[in-house]
Amino acid sequence: MGRGNDDAIALPPPEAITFGMLPELIGYRLRIAQVGIFRDFCVSVGEPEITPTLFGVLVLIDANPGMKQTQLADAIQLDRSSVVSVLDKLEARGLVERVRAPDNRRANALHLTRAGQQLLQALIPQVRAHEERVLSALDSAERAQLCKLLGRLLPAPA
Repeated sequence: MGRGNDDAIALPPPEAITFGMLPELIGYRLRIAQVGIFRDFCVSVGEPEITPTLFGVLVLIDANPGMKQTQLADAIQLDRSSVVSVLDKLEARGLVERVRAPDNRRANALHLTRAGQQLLQALIPQVRAHEERVLSALDSAERAQLCKLLGRLLPAPA
């Protein structure tokens, strides 16, 4: 026989977690911020299968029609096998097409399909609203400073 609500066992409140040195580490703070921003992005765009990475890929291909997969991998800082997986997803949805590059038969040139262009145009206002919401606590000078400081954290090109 099941137990009724009157018989429910009260669980002790969860213990507070001590984070040790983690809050002092910029990598930890960036990761926590990234997770929050990505969650808001996914809710904001209303396209459950479009992640920030996939959106970035659509933007890059739109801005650079015919770009090679290797160029895309370098631009989004993903290894080549991960880029293939991302492109497989977008191609399966009919958003991106890979065609043999005319100047290098071993490389694929990337293009958005008409559906990819239409989806991107529909997503842009939603992503801009998301970005505004995420940055709403910062004034324009702070936003510029944040971008500048984050840019300084990027490793120098090899």
